[in-house]
Amino acid sequence: MHLRAGVVLILICLWPHTAKAQSCAHALVLGLDVSLSVDAQDFALQRQGLANALLDPAVSDAMLHMPGGHVEVAVFEWSGEFDQVILVNWTVVDNLATLLDIAQALRDRPAMDRTGRTAIGAAMLFALELMKQRDGCARHTLDISGDGPSNQGPAPELIRDQMNRAGFIVNALVIENNFNDPEPSASPPLGPYYRDRVITGPAAFAELIFGFENYEDAMRRKLLRELTPIVAADRPDDTDRSLLRRAGLD
Repeated sequence: MHLRAGVVLILICLWPHTAKAQSCAHALVLGLDVSLSVDAQDFALQRQGLANALLDPAVSDAMLHMPGGHVEVAVFEWSGEFDQVILVNWTVVDNLATLLDIAQALRDRPAMDRTGRTAIGAAMLFALELMKQRDGCARHTLDISGDGPSNQGPAPELIRDQMNRAGFIVNALVIENNFNDPEPSASPPLGPYYRDRVITGPAAFAELIFGFENYEDAMRRKLLRELTPIVAADRPDDTDRSLLRRAGLD
């Protein structure tokens, strides 16, 4: 009798800690643009860059020590309106081996059949449905990469409003590829486009890079910013401000 009472007491003492460890603090979806404007080299830089960024010691530490619970990650690629493919389905990140498995899956997964279209709104809608699968998580973020404006499917701003109503955050990694264009007026800057039509939610931001060569470093910075408390992510540092000014975002 005394033994059973002791076991029950131990279980009661341990239960709150177990529940806390099993709670989802942050559901993070990463969407990678693989439309035909992304050539084979840039495609590899994007996949490899995300894999390396996830294994960066600072990023992995932030993921594995999230206040209030664990992080869950899903990764997909997108191009045209009906072209979205999951690379990594929802995965609880609870140890370094899991991050290694995610990185390896990103490197090994064959390329999807792509179209020449860029359907940002459709990609956002795909991510919205993914995040609804994790309605028990405290925070939901879509981290979407893109190198061009939407030219197919629903308007991004319409899906942005749905994201906003759901309480979800949308951040963007904007790849500006026309910075050496002799006629830049023919290709307007993407920074303001993503600011006005894509990003939404508390402390939402767009990380800007000039070419895929900088993708890995930008993704690392972006993940660190997304994985910190919102109050700490609300104000860009001096480097961010310089990039924002160049993109017309500041």
